[in-house]
Amino acid sequence: MQLKTLRLKKSEDRRIRAGHVWVYSNEIDTKTSPLHEFTAGEEVFVESSDKTKLGVAYINPHSLITARLITRNVNERLNMALLTRRIQNALALRMRLFEKPYYRLVFGESDGLPGLVADRFGNTLVLQMNTTGMDIRTDMIIEAFLAVLPEIQCILLRNDSAIRQQEGLEKYVKVAFGVLPEKLMIEENNVSFIAPLMEGQKTGWFYDHRLNRSRLSAYVVDRRVLDVFSYLGGWGIQAARFGAKEVVCVDSSPLAVSLIQKNAELNQVADKVKTIQDDAFSALKNLAEARETFDVIVLDPPAFIKKIKDKKEGSLAYLRINEAALKLLVPGGILISCSCSMHMSYEDLVQTIRRAGLHASCELQMIERGHQAPDHPVHLAIPETDYLKMIIVRRL
Repeated sequence: MQLKTLRLKKSEDRRIRAGHVWVYSNEIDTKTSPLHEFTAGEEVFVESSDKTKLGVAYINPHSLITARLITRNVNERLNMALLTRRIQNALALRMRLFEKPYYRLVFGESDGLPGLVADRFGNTLVLQMNTTGMDIRTDMIIEAFLAVLPEIQCILLRNDSAIRQQEGLEKYVKVAFGVLPEKLMIEENNVSFIAPLMEGQKTGWFYDHRLNRSRLSAYVVDRRVLDVFSYLGGWGIQAARFGAKEVVCVDSSPLAVSLIQKNAELNQVADKVKTIQDDAFSALKNLAEARETFDVIVLDPPAFIKKIKDKKEGSLAYLRINEAALKLLVPGGILISCSCSMHMSYEDLVQTIRRAGLHASCELQMIERGHQAPDHPVHLAIPETDYLKMIIVRRL
């Protein structure tokens, strides 16, 4: 079947030719390609203003990102063959990187599958279809994963992300294949965790900080550690296992706090780990009023800057949380500060921590920088895939 054509305005093809795969609504020549003539999720040819075909995309005429290129080969289609080939390619990288099957298996655009995320937890897969183009192909996607990984026993759809609302999609969570284990265990840096895939955050676990968390072993031995925005204790439990003498984990979620305690017991460090269920800013204020201090503090907040319009307010939140943490840090202490906000650059984070140090009346030296783990590869033409930052500083 011949595909419809989505034509771009003059000079609006430069980003696509440079390797990006997103087409924004204001880049489209709506005189020759009226958006009302397209159906959400259908495949289209993308062509430049001079009618040169640039590739095949799927489209959502109701979304700001109107089309996402799937292939530059105009003879290819988003079908079973393409899906299985791209999944196989993604799997080959992860199997090369990791001995055990706990990783992000598909990272959207970076793995050539825009709008699709897949996390692997042993023989369980958690999928997110974040765009209409992927959502209407859910059955085919599940079939492709099972063809590549026949050992998979359960596939859970965590289709409850905020981006689905922007795409005009309903939000839901359901088991699409097999039976979800009552208690699912994962392993990271030789530390075990119970992960709540059905009701936890995002897909249930955050693999992107795997290598950054492994660096804790250099800093926490015989130290007192504070893990803020702890979630399941990914940083704090590992700190305890790596030799910290005491760990305090802070999270506002009752579910998270209960699982931190279970994960501490699972790893036989319950005697070292304490929890505080509270808002992070409130918890840090209360700890300061109680004159508590720590040798190592980890700040791994959610994205304070979700959209570019949030940058001013979000940057202030990063400044406030880092200042509050530095006031609890002993001289010679280590602050591990993270940002998963795409719109905050490394330089932005460095300057935020510098300013926080001035406000907290302390001098700092930067020791390390960290990045997202290699199962979250960066597409060199898509800066939006390069989102995670970690900076380790020492208080002088």
